[in-house]
Amino acid sequence: MAMLEVKDLEVYYGVIQAIKGISFEVNEGEIVTLIGANGAGKTTTMQSIMGLIPAKSGSITYEGKSINKVPTHKIVQMGMTQVPEGRRVFQELSVYDNLVMGAYTRKDQKEVKNSIEEIYARFPRLKERRNQIAGTLSGGEQQMLAMGRAIMSKPKLLMLDEPSMGLSPLLVDEVFEIIKDFHKSGTTILLVEQNAGKSLAISDRAYVLENGKIALSGTGKELLESEEIKKAYLGG
Repeated sequence: MAMLEVKDLEVYYGVIQAIKGISFEVNEGEIVTLIGANGAGKTTTMQSIMGLIPAKSGSITYEGKSINKVPTHKIVQMGMTQVPEGRRVFQELSVYDNLVMGAYTRKDQKEVKNSIEEIYARFPRLKERRNQIAGTLSGGEQQMLAMGRAIMSKPKLLMLDEPSMGLSPLLVDEVFEIIKDFHKSGTTILLVEQNAGKSLAISDRAYVLENGKIALSGTGKELLESEEIKKAYLGG
């Protein structure tokens, strides 16, 4: 049984259909990537899974349970969380307070403190800036904070929406190393990325979204070697 199964999903913005009956799944332990151009429907798909945009039709199942009508905070409690596009840290709060906010579903404060120390060990820059207001951090530091905050909820499934967007090549490499690190520690990952080369290279499987539909699917390796993908997304 798939950890996450999306079946015949349709999503509208008013009268405009953004997602046109897509189906895909994420199995436990996988890294699965959705790639596609701007406006293909990647972010809308993520937001619909997390209950932020209602589905017009189709089903979203997590660990065998339908989550179509489940509110977002309950989905987080079930073990799924998202790092949204554009980072969206709490700009007015400190780094430390942002991390605490990520653990709002957890009750054991001692465990929460231990988790914060684990985040600091993984992101030493966040430890150095723990009392700094998040809005004053660099783009790369805010991305690390957004990822650290998401991990604070102890997710089984972590969804990342364009984590490399707007970052320097050096920081992009670092972000992808962090994603691989999360995966090695046992977290299943659904990744939305425009950087097709890097995302496909670390993916077990991937789906290509075009105009709200799945145009191609396969293993990361298969799509990386596909002539269609090379021409459309890899500049080949």
